[in-house]
Amino acid sequence: MSAENGSEHFKVIIIGAGPAGYTAAIYAARAGLKPVMFTGKTPGGQLIFTTEVENYPGYPEGTQGPEMMEDLRRQAERFGTDIRYAMIEKVDLESQPKRVWEEGGPEFTADAIIIATGADAKYLGIPGEQSYLNLGVSACAVCDGFFYRGETVAVVGGGDTAAEEATYLAGLCKHVHLLVRTDKMRASLIMQKRVLDTPNITVHWNSQAVEVFGEEKVTGIRVKNSLSGEEQELAVKGFFVAIGHKPNTDIFKDSLDLNEQGYILTAGKSTNTNVPGVFASGDAQDFTYRQAITAAGTGCMAALDAERWLKEHGLS
Repeated sequence: MSAENGSEHFKVIIIGAGPAGYTAAIYAARAGLKPVMFTGKTPGGQLIFTTEVENYPGYPEGTQGPEMMEDLRRQAERFGTDIRYAMIEKVDLESQPKRVWEEGGPEFTADAIIIATGADAKYLGIPGEQSYLNLGVSACAVCDGFFYRGETVAVVGGGDTAAEEATYLAGLCKHVHLLVRTDKMRASLIMQKRVLDTPNITVHWNSQAVEVFGEEKVTGIRVKNSLSGEEQELAVKGFFVAIGHKPNTDIFKDSLDLNEQGYILTAGKSTNTNVPGVFASGDAQDFTYRQAITAAGTGCMAALDAERWLKEHGLS
């Protein structure tokens, strides 16, 4: 680490601290790149809000999301990652070295940047929704559907994600209620057909969830018909919100190529962005899989891509 123009300088700065960021840190640190990580507002990403994690390899009995993130943090620090519990609020990626600014704090420079800022699930903002998060309320059927085998659940949304979640859950659950806000779905025709052809999915048109309720866990939801104004209660054990995710990429919108939803575009099978020396990993660029294991995989890729780029440019 050296100083350039009065700023702390690093070979690699990692922005974000979830499975992608921590994995990138482990690989970068083991490669001798002495990375510094800025964790952002939620060190550990979405998994710090997740209780049971049973689908991550290496945990035969399952684990808690916060415990997994603590394990990854300790592993990253073991190899020398400098972890800073701060938020990056501004970047200049066109310069070389690249420049980033800590929220309310100093400027830092780096030869390479690895982005691992993740994405946040969108929620409805209705009563009970946050109170029962991970106690029946989920934004990921693939992650949590296993816990509702043989139960009745509800999914809210009308796009491809909601259709996919509903059909996935129909293979596990006794019955699935799909709440669609209007009189038609936005999902592709093939996904709509799949939903309508699945016998244990009931589609509730012109319907909105207005409350989630329960005792220690979710026991039901209150649904309002937007045409008649009538309300009914549905007894469900799980409530899956499938109205999309928002990638945490706002600070990069003037520097990097993003898709319409704000996900960072990467080249081919690499983590290369349109700016040389800047690499994107995890849910900030993955709008398809959005799993902890795939995030970790792209974190590994980003560190390896960064290491190769630094060597090619005589910066390692």
